[in-house]
Amino acid sequence: MGDGAGRASVCRQRTVKTIPITVIGGYLGAGKTTLVNHLLRHAQGKRLAIMVNEFGELPIDADLIEATQDNMIALAGGCVCCSFGSDLIAALRELAQMQPPPDNVILEASGVALPGAIAGTLSLLSGFVLDGVLVLADAETVRQTAQDKYMADTIKRQLAEADMVLLNKTDLVTPQELVALRAWLPQWAPAARVIATQRAVLDPAIVLQDFIQLEHVASGGPLQHVAGFETCQLAVTAVADAAEFARQLIQDNPGLVRAKGFVREAGGALKTVQIVGQRSEVSLAPAQARAGMVLISLAGDIMR
Repeated sequence: MGDGAGRASVCRQRTVKTIPITVIGGYLGAGKTTLVNHLLRHAQGKRLAIMVNEFGELPIDADLIEATQDNMIALAGGCVCCSFGSDLIAALRELAQMQPPPDNVILEASGVALPGAIAGTLSLLSGFVLDGVLVLADAETVRQTAQDKYMADTIKRQLAEADMVLLNKTDLVTPQELVALRAWLPQWAPAARVIATQRAVLDPAIVLQDFIQLEHVASGGPLQHVAGFETCQLAVTAVADAAEFARQLIQDNPGLVRAKGFVREAGGALKTVQIVGQRSEVSLAPAQARAGMVLISLAGDIMR
């Protein structure tokens, strides 16, 4: 897949029903396990499938586990955790055969893995689509580990491959250190949106695009408030090209984190537009969809 900058302007089009996959990376101790358990606890009725190389690498909170068997753990709310060992493709194909299939797949990479390489592997498999690459960074230690002769290359490559960087454990640094971190990160993650978190707590809609409530587009109902973020509904008239619309939306909104909705092109076709960080994807919209977008941006930095 290459580095994050190479993927930033890519706008993909798909026409078949697919299962979105979010790849979560980050060095050891950054908070990946904490984030995954948080997402499971706030699944909001979605069937999440968590994929790990080995079960021992991702301790799921005991109260979420309902049953275990071979390479799969049944979790609360219809969620599952699967191990894939050395054959990720085979494990994903088996996962796709579940009835009903998962709504989202979260693939937790090991601390020394390169999430971009994993994301590249996913392009070989039909029936799935990359939703985003999220890399967690430990606010207290990331600058030091990025200078370590043994870890620096891995840390920097992980950051470069991110669509979003979750700068975690910000409660362990001073406000001045946090400002310095925000100034330092763009040189290693130029294509990523940076989101500050504590204990990896944030709204699932920021991590998983399918959690954005598209029914608000049709109903005009109230939008959920997320602390530190603004969520708005954007009315969209006909546009010449949905992919170009997505690129322009990203360019005009430097604080845009997530966006999803429906855009009608000038020729009449209705397209689904999904954005994570600076990467966008366009697909044919379902028949019942109506034009409109939901945008999630950093507070104070959303297009009006």
